[in-house]
Amino acid sequence: MPVPPSNIVSLDQHARLDTVVAQVGTAILGKEHAIRLALACLLARGHLLIEDLPGMGKTILAHAFAQTLGLHYQRIQFTSDLLPADILGAAIYERQQGTFVFHPGPIFAQVVLADEINRATPKTQSALLEAMEEHQVTVEGETRDLPSPFFVIATQNPIDQVGTFPLPESQLDRFLMRIELGYPDVAAERVLLQGRDRRELLAQFPVCLPPAELMAIQSVVSTIHAAPALLDYLQGLLAFSRQSGLFRNGLSPRAGLALLRAARAWVLLDRREHVLPEDIQTVLPAVVGHRLHPADAYLEQSSSALLEKLLRSVGVPA
Repeated sequence: MPVPPSNIVSLDQHARLDTVVAQVGTAILGKEHAIRLALACLLARGHLLIEDLPGMGKTILAHAFAQTLGLHYQRIQFTSDLLPADILGAAIYERQQGTFVFHPGPIFAQVVLADEINRATPKTQSALLEAMEEHQVTVEGETRDLPSPFFVIATQNPIDQVGTFPLPESQLDRFLMRIELGYPDVAAERVLLQGRDRRELLAQFPVCLPPAELMAIQSVVSTIHAAPALLDYLQGLLAFSRQSGLFRNGLSPRAGLALLRAARAWVLLDRREHVLPEDIQTVLPAVVGHRLHPADAYLEQSSSALLEKLLRSVGVPA
């Protein structure tokens, strides 16, 4: 099927995106909003951090997206003894050839699952920084491009669990979104208990959106219209986060760009052509929740309560 021009998403492609959400939803039951956020993150060319307790379906979600989109998938289990070379690869001397030959690591995949990323040391965590920001890695002085599309999904256990290392701010900032899956509702859990094993189900998933079409849709996201009044609203949110005293540090310009990219991707999934304040409000918790930390005077308030105060304090344009 020919791919339409880069500034157009066809009705067929919109239908395929809906099918992606529905198919992944058969593996992760009752979590459509989280699935749509994850897909918006991918369409915006971002990376996703999933923070939750073990056993909530974080790994299944990553594998389901890779299978549904026909993308090359690699899983890296992060542990305290994992080294950067275990992620990036290394040059190994080949006696028969008489030279060093680079053996790529699992980072050279289109969907990379960094499982339990906060169980690795900060040195190993930092091996992902260049890859996530520049879509390339530099090993022993040579830079190598990563495949396209390139999507990192990292899972993180709650920081109060034994054997975890907090992700530094520079690493957290590389993730466009952070989401939680949480417990399923009663009906979804009953279907899960009575149904087939999710991993067996994944093996039979057909490809719903080929990689070439996915990349074409990604290129449309930046063309979604954002009116000057919408940008005024976005800048008002950024300014309040910096001046209100609620947070240790306000949102950076990169965070503002992330909010806009995520909102545009959400609009595309909703089959609309311009960003509304409601779109900013929808994606804001996932985009800024891991970037904002309460000031000392507000440590007893939850992150969600502070984000609600942020949204209430900035007027919505007419």
